[in-house]
Amino acid sequence: MAHSSKCSNEEFIRLCREVGNFHEISKILKTDLTCIFRRRRRLEKKYNISLMPRSEKSPTMQLVIPDNKVRLELTIKNGCGIIGSDAHYWPGRKSTSHRAFVKAAKELKPSFIIMNGDDFDGSNLSRHPRIGWEKRPTQKEELEVLRERLEEIVKAAPRAKKIRTRGNHDIRYDSYLAALAPAVEGIPGMCLTDFLPDWIHGWSVMINENFIVKHRYHNGIHAIYNNVLRSGISIATGHLHSLKVTPWSDYKGTRYGIDTGTLADILGNQFLYTEDNPKNWRAGFAIVTFYEGKLLPPELLEVINEEQGLVCFRGQVIKV
Repeated sequence: MAHSSKCSNEEFIRLCREVGNFHEISKILKTDLTCIFRRRRRLEKKYNISLMPRSEKSPTMQLVIPDNKVRLELTIKNGCGIIGSDAHYWPGRKSTSHRAFVKAAKELKPSFIIMNGDDFDGSNLSRHPRIGWEKRPTQKEELEVLRERLEEIVKAAPRAKKIRTRGNHDIRYDSYLAALAPAVEGIPGMCLTDFLPDWIHGWSVMINENFIVKHRYHNGIHAIYNNVLRSGISIATGHLHSLKVTPWSDYKGTRYGIDTGTLADILGNQFLYTEDNPKNWRAGFAIVTFYEGKLLPPELLEVINEEQGLVCFRGQVIKV
């Protein structure tokens, strides 16, 4: 293969999809790894595609990305992951749980990070009507804060695999454009994922074939119980903002249902539609650890005082 400057776009795209390792691609093209990443991002924007290798491998972890990007498959032997959801990022406000999430991403050195849906709010695309003369951010403002917050996570854990599952709020942007402006399909910027090239996107993540992470499954007060009972495997979901772990044991052993809570301030302006009613919500996120491929009992980090920036984790009160 020729030097990178003589490699056509078509050849570069084929290498990304077939070789499966950016370090190997840099050796083949005899060029610096930074140049490879730069060219990858440029072509992703130009052609509105993802050039993550189909299989990302390491001694203890493997990620397989199907062509349809519905269910990603992650295999991990030993290590931990951080799962947060429902950030509903809002301009002008950085929540305590987000700051704690960034701190955990830096200090725990996770193998993977999953944003489990609804990190984008899409307030102007909401099914909830505007309340009086309520001020809502523009889509441009929301996209800017979304990119800024996710970049903070990327910088905190540059070596971790970073994955986003789609939530019902996330798809508002794409669905709105698809319904009202179908002629612009394929143009960069018409999909939410175009703004977040550092993240791998899918509807769900299956880990070790016995633990699935997805934005939502059942609803209602007994949702997490029903999720773990009826899925037949351990499962982590968001959507309900309740932050809890529900174990279920039977003849096959113990599996866990996890609600990953919310990374937002539960009293934030993005939730004005609740009319100041009490909410059975808790801000925080989940940490999952694997030993010899087995999911250990999940841990939760919970915000105990939003205004003072206090969280509780492993029996300690921490200020972030």
